[in-house]
Amino acid sequence: MIQEGQKAPEFRLDDQYGKEHSLREYKGRKVALYFYPKDDTPGCTAQGCSIRDSFAALKEKGIIVLGVSKDSVESHKKFSGKFGFNFPILSDPDGKVIEKYGVWKEKSMYGKTFMGIARTTFLIDENGIIVKVIGRPDTANHAGEIIRGFGL
Repeated sequence: MIQEGQKAPEFRLDDQYGKEHSLREYKGRKVALYFYPKDDTPGCTAQGCSIRDSFAALKEKGIIVLGVSKDSVESHKKFSGKFGFNFPILSDPDGKVIEKYGVWKEKSMYGKTFMGIARTTFLIDENGIIVKVIGRPDTANHAGEIIRGFGL
């Protein structure tokens, strides 16, 4: 997994509306890049809703929030529309960016092991450096964790 103090890996991914986003386009801005396992599941919904509900505070502090999962653009569009998300969620169906950031991990549930995304948020400063890694974020209060993580 990428560590604090390292340069954040570049990426190019489409959001829920088919618009391409790259880390390069956010140079000079604070970025919270959060990886989540699956659209429309309880923890992922709580995390997205926390960001949605605190979007004005995040924006006021100059923080761009981008969510990432392996779900398709269409799935993201449905998920985003259902919960009124007001920020981009990016589709990484082949998992290349997920791999670059080192969040594709072995997980276990109900005694079975499988590979999946380890819910993780990377806080990236204006120069593209990772200033904080939030592993296992508090999904219901994630926006506050992001703001505190940037020291704001």
